[in-house]
Amino acid sequence: MLNDDQHIRQLANLELLARQVVEGFITGLHQSPFHGFSVEFAEHRLYNNGESVKNIDWKLLARTDKLFVKQFEEETNLRCYLLLDTSSSMNFPDKGINKLQFSIYAIASLMYLFKKQRDAFGLCLFSDKVQIITQVKSTTSHLFYLYAELEKAYNNPKINTTTNITQVLHQVAGQIHQRSMIILFSDMLENSLNPDKMQALFAAIQHLKYNKHEVIIFNVNDKHKELDFNFANRPHQFIDIESGEQVRVHPNKIRDSYITSLAHYRHQLELKCAQYHIDMVDAYIEDGYNNVLKSYLIKRNKMI
Repeated sequence: MLNDDQHIRQLANLELLARQVVEGFITGLHQSPFHGFSVEFAEHRLYNNGESVKNIDWKLLARTDKLFVKQFEEETNLRCYLLLDTSSSMNFPDKGINKLQFSIYAIASLMYLFKKQRDAFGLCLFSDKVQIITQVKSTTSHLFYLYAELEKAYNNPKINTTTNITQVLHQVAGQIHQRSMIILFSDMLENSLNPDKMQALFAAIQHLKYNKHEVIIFNVNDKHKELDFNFANRPHQFIDIESGEQVRVHPNKIRDSYITSLAHYRHQLELKCAQYHIDMVDAYIEDGYNNVLKSYLIKRNKMI
């Protein structure tokens, strides 16, 4: 068991990492073709004739010759739910950072960015069922409460636990009544070989869109191993992390069929996401977090 001091230090480390990721990203953003994006969307809005002048930013008027009103936290105009798949398949690979850890760091960074933008955010952790779904808030105390939940998921990875994204998405769609941005982190491998389950997944995604939510799916994978099937030229013992089932095969004998089958599934998933106007973003653990943050900002700009 962690004592209080250790727990506080862990939360501080997660907050520090998130801040470093976000601030490094923002610095790069201003030096890139995306420099027009703002990370302080909620800070100002144009003044409307007839409203109170008490919140006008007079210093900004002097610099821009335009009237802007300072916005405060209660004026938050975006609600975000972060959904994290914690099933056992997310524990791959077993060396270096795995998919679960990558997703937790990415979510912590997004939360830090939400807080910076005064957006309200909540967290849903799930595997074969929903473990926790929180309220959406934009306070500092809420941020650290969610960091604590992420720490629990990080320190207690699930063993031999399957996922049920379809059921979870239907439940989330039924529980979230206000239009929100739904951001899902998962390897999306649950239904790759079962056409019926695939159709059920698409129906669940459509349920979110029917309720007017904007959806981003971050498809988290180890590109080197899971997509390219790049294993040494010798027999390997492969273990299903969720079921524990084992099979011994030579990678060269199944690589082509594996890649073809996976490419077909991913193509079908991409087509359905495009049909429902859902952004599906490849989030390779080898590539870091900037693409995650940039994809969120692009989606957010479309919503406001």
